[in-house]
This record gives sequence, C-alpha cells and structure tokens, in this order.
Amino acid sequence: SGRISGRDGANQVDFYSMPCEVAARFLILYGSQRGQAQSIAEEICQQAAEHGFTADINCLSNQHKYNLDSEIQPVVFVVSTTGDGDPPDTAQKFVRKIKNKSLPHNHFSHLHYALLALGDTNYANFCNGGKTIDSRLQQLGAKHFYATGHADDGTGLEVVVDPWIEGLWDALKKTFSSMATSDQQDTDLSDCTQDNFHKNASGQEKYKSDLEVDLHLLKLSETDSQKGKAITSDSIDVETLSTVLVASLKQSVPPLSESALNVPALPASYLEVRLEKVSTEGETVPSDKDGYHEVSISKAVQLTQDDAVKTAISLELDISNLAYQPGDAFDILCPNRASEVEELLLRLDLQTQKNCAVQVNLLKNSTAKIPLRIPQNGSLQFILTWCLEIRRAPNKAFVRALADFTQNSSEKRRLLELCSKEGSADYNSFVRDANVCLLDLLRAFPSCLPPLSLLFEHLPKLQPRAYSAASSSLQHPGKVHFVFNVVELPARPEHPARTGLCTGWLAGHVSSILWPLGTVPASERLGTSAQPKVHVRPRPSSTFHLPADLSVPVVMVGPGTGVAPFIGFLQQREKEREANQEATFGETWLFFGCRHKDKDFLFREELERFAHNGTLSHLIVCFSRDEPDAAGTVNSPTYVQHNFLHAKNVASILIKDKGSLYVCGDAKNMTKDVNDTLLEIIGNELQIDKLDAMKTVAGLREEKRYLQDIWS
Repeated sequence: SGRISGRDGANQVDFYSMPCEVAARFLILYGSQRGQAQSIAEEICQQAAEHGFTADINCLSNQHKYNLDSEIQPVVFVVSTTGDGDPPDTAQKFVRKIKNKSLPHNHFSHLHYALLALGDTNYANFCNGGKTIDSRLQQLGAKHFYATGHADDGTGLEVVVDPWIEGLWDALKKTFSSMATSDQQDTDLSDCTQDNFHKNASGQEKYKSDLEVDLHLLKLSETDSQKGKAITSDSIDVETLSTVLVASLKQSVPPLSESALNVPALPASYLEVRLEKVSTEGETVPSDKDGYHEVSISKAVQLTQDDAVKTAISLELDISNLAYQPGDAFDILCPNRASEVEELLLRLDLQTQKNCAVQVNLLKNSTAKIPLRIPQNGSLQFILTWCLEIRRAPNKAFVRALADFTQNSSEKRRLLELCSKEGSADYNSFVRDANVCLLDLLRAFPSCLPPLSLLFEHLPKLQPRAYSAASSSLQHPGKVHFVFNVVELPARPEHPARTGLCTGWLAGHVSSILWPLGTVPASERLGTSAQPKVHVRPRPSSTFHLPADLSVPVVMVGPGTGVAPFIGFLQQREKEREANQEATFGETWLFFGCRHKDKDFLFREELERFAHNGTLSHLIVCFSRDEPDAAGTVNSPTYVQHNFLHAKNVASILIKDKGSLYVCGDAKNMTKDVNDTLLEIIGNELQIDKLDAMKTVAGLREEKRYLQDIWS
C-alpha cells in the first residue's frame, strides 16, 4: 500500500488495468505426425486466453521461431510417437539438436517445462517420442513445473488429455507466482523507495512488472473460481424426463440422471465466420506444396471372394516420379462422404450457401490464432469436404460447447452429462467407443443448433490415411501397390451402417475399374483419362526395411492385410536373388493367417510362387474359421501366434543366427499375442524366466531386429 500512495489517481487506474502480458506468457511447442499433437496444442493455446494467459505456439520443426537456449518463460510440449517408438518427423531435427553430446549438463537449467506425450499402448514403445524428449531435457538440467502426461490412443486420448489440460492452468499460476516471488526477492529493496520509484526508470519498470504479476494472479484466481461450478438437475430448466431403464446416447439413468454435474468450462469462442458470394472456382485438394502428388490408379483388383467376411482390394498406382522402398507407406488424401456433407449443410440450414467463399477472422480481443486447417476463401462445401474431419467423435470440450446451443432443456442436460466428469462412462460407451460423429449428435439432439464458427473452432483437421506399400519398385518400376479391407461399420442405435471413411471412398472411387478375384487386369485396356486419380504422399520408414546384409535370416508375421509389406519384401528378395546368384541368402519365414482358405487367402498365387522358387523358405499359413480337416486335426493352429509357438526354431533364428523379426497388422490383439508368444518361445529356448525373456526381447528391439508396422 505504501507504493500506491505516491501515484496519481488516474494513473493508478491505468497502471493496474494494464495486462501483464510478459509475466503471463508461455510457449507451446508441438511435434505431430498425423495432426493429433498439433490439434491438442492448438486447443491449449485457445484455452489459455480463458485462463488469463498469453500463449505462443510453434511446431518443433520451426526452430527459427523459438529459442529454448534463452527461454525464461514456461514451455509446454505436446509430442506424439510414430513408427517403432520414434519422435514424429517434425521433431526429429529438434531431437538431434538436444542430443548433441557437446551440450553441458546444465544447458537447460533455466528452463521450466511440462510435457504431454501421446502414444498407444497397443504399440511396444508407448509414448516413446515424448519420453525421449522428456528424458533428454531432464539430463540437460530442465525442470518440470507440472507432471508429464502419457495419453493412450488405444483407450482414448481424452481420458488423459482433458484432465491434464485442466490441471495445467493451476500449475502455470503457481509457476508464475514462484517466478514473481523470486524476482521480487532478487530486487534491491532500496530501489523501491518513493524517490527511486519516481526517478529510476528501470526500477519503475521492474516494480511495475512485480505488481502486475500479483494483480494478474489475483485476477486469475477470481476468474477460475467462477469456472467448473457443479450443475445440478435443479440448476437447469429440465423438462419432464421420460422414465428409462437402459442408458443410451439420448438418455441417462440414475444415478447419473439425478447427479450434480462437474462439467468443463465453456470454451471461449474466438472465430468470426462470414460467407461471401464470390467465385471459388479452381479449388483443388492439397498439392505439391504439401508434399502430395496427384497420381493415376491404373489397376484395381478384388482379392477376396464375394462371400468373404471382409472385402480386400489391391490398387496399383502410377508413381513414376516418386521413389520408395518395401516397408515404406503412402499417405492418401480422402474426402468426407458427399452425402454426409450435404446432410450437415442441410442441418445447419446452409445448403443454399455451400458455394460461398468462407472468410474467417478472429473475434475482437481474441489472442487465439486462426487454425491452419481452415483455408481462406475456400468454399464452404470444399472446407467441409476436404479440410475438416466431420467423422471424428467430438471431444468433451466440443460436446460442452454444443450443449450451450441446445434449446431443449432435457437434451441440453444430456449433453452436459456426456461431457461431465460423472458421465465419463456414458461418454466412452455412447460417443467414443460407438464412433459417434457430429452428425450423429445433431440427429440425436435436434434442438442443437450450433453456428458454423463453433464447428470451425472444434472440428479437427481431416487427416490422410496411411497404407503400406505391397510391392517393390524392382519388380514394378514406376508403380506401387497397396491393399486394404473395406471397413464395414454396422448400424448401431447411435448411428446408421456405414463404411470406413477412406476405404469406403476408395472402393467407390475405383468401382468402374475393379476386377473380380481370379482375373488378370491389364492397365492398357484403360485410357489414362479413364483412370481414377488420387493424391498421395510418400511416408518413408526409418527402420522397417529388409536387412542390408542379404545373409541375415528374416521372420515375417502378417495376417490378413498385414501381409502387404512382406509382399514387397519378397518381391525385392526375388529380384536380388536373380541378380546375385552366387550370394548367400538368409532364410525367409512368413507366418500368414486368414479366415478361410478359399475365400480370403490374399496373394495366394504369388506367395506359393515365392515358396516354389526358393524366395520364401517357409510359408506357414493358418485359417481361423475353416472346419478341421479329414484327419480331425481339431487342435491345429488357428491364429498366426499359434503357428509361431509351434515353430520353435524361430527363437534360435533370432537369438543364435541374429535374424530379424517383422510384425505387421492390427494392434488390438494380434501384435500383443505375437509378443507374448515370442516371450514364451525365447524363454523355452534359453531356459529363462519371463522377466529375463522380456529383457532379451527388449534387446532385439534396441538392436532394431524386432520391428513392427501396426495400426489401431
């Protein structure tokens, strides 16, 4: 109070109302492979203003835009994991920089940071991209101001992400408070006398900064105290609720329906969207500047019988100007379903304005940034078709925002339940696990009428889908093949039947040139003008390639479409054997599985050719749904891991012969079962317990001799 007495009244008001932007600023850095980490980082940036902070945000790859060597404000990292536990491509340069062995142990002793790591427990090296950065920062003296979060995409990122972000704000307040206290203690108290306050400019600025911090933190406390209030059935005008015995997307049952709710703070709006009737001709999907190339689909072949459980399709793409290796993948751009875009436009009452150009601006006084996923001057239909993922299950923050634009009180109550802490089980069951999308919510809650700006703020970027190359350029120069199952999502109470976004689109896209199983299509039968086009981007693998040493034995495990990269491996090995007839080649083993021998044995003729000419030393196949043979072999292996268990010499190949193991397929069950089987056969081979077997397997991973290409 003594400091205030020497100030003019008017100046006091101006002085106290001045925002403390320096003290309240923090830096967000993200490393993202498919856009998830970037979206979360942007969400943190947008929420920062609601909590009274200013955030700068940059991709880790943009090292010219930030400098951690001199960064004194808190830093928040959001880092995903790709490949076999690697940091994302956008973080690779940063990781190499901080791994420089010449850096002293206290290089980052000034740095205070928090880190949110994204991963998937279906993969072996869970969150290893973030863990790599976290560990190295610690080695260089950086300090946590908030506990590291490890979010699991296998169970739902939001399970960890949402509470981690919620707790971040208190951690930041405490950090800024601690920094302010430290600064004040370091200041010579004599500089704070009345004389010096008027005469010493530098002292005045320092004094101002300290006082602003105190007032700013007080303001933050007052603001936050108004957030996160419990919402009860009595605090909202609830219409008569019908009595239900079973919970559903639309309705809850006691005790949730009678509970007070702790809901997330309402995300602040920050975008203004205008639609202008100007020409938007010439719009195209992302092109070369984004790394994508438009290529022709020269062949499309169905690999399964019509009565197979799943429909598998193989495509051949003309990529004469693109290089790849077997084991690499390609990103494919796909649009949202046209019928779903039209329905969404109709639901928003914007169908007559779908060709209008979209102008996006920040609301006045907003400190957020316009999301890069929204192009300026694109048509509304183009943006909803190619830029925003309308199929993604809305996160809780989005559901909370939708509730605020819901007129019917019982519908609003249900949306608040779904985004509340108490309603987490219902959210997981009826939204996330049910693959409910925005359209499904709008169908279920007809009084919800969100503005277009809300969708632009919350819908994530439409991500490309990656597919492993199923060919070798040695055998197919200028071409790449890949195979996919058409994903069928059956009807549920929450949504109608539909196909996977990319696989369903691709199947329809090539329907005019699709050849049935058993035919041999010839690309010359099609004029190039008749060939469908697709936008692709090479996605090289850093490790999932054949050993450079031809004599190294190779063991491959790939059921179903997981066999795709191994077709490329074997095509390459076949050509290498032809070109190096005097060379010594290591054995090749392939463990393949499908449901029925005569319905979905993918690449059967090609695999049998490889086995016949010696390219493939051992082809071991199982069929999970075929009846036992005449000999009554009821106990014959059913899945690839069962065959793997019976092939006891695999352990010897890996341990004694220094072979390499490759696994490709669905992450949900198969890869875990294969890993468990590997532990068992190695334990039996070396006569060691499970813990020592785990150490041995970890050694294989470390030596890059146990590699995975798996998907969720």
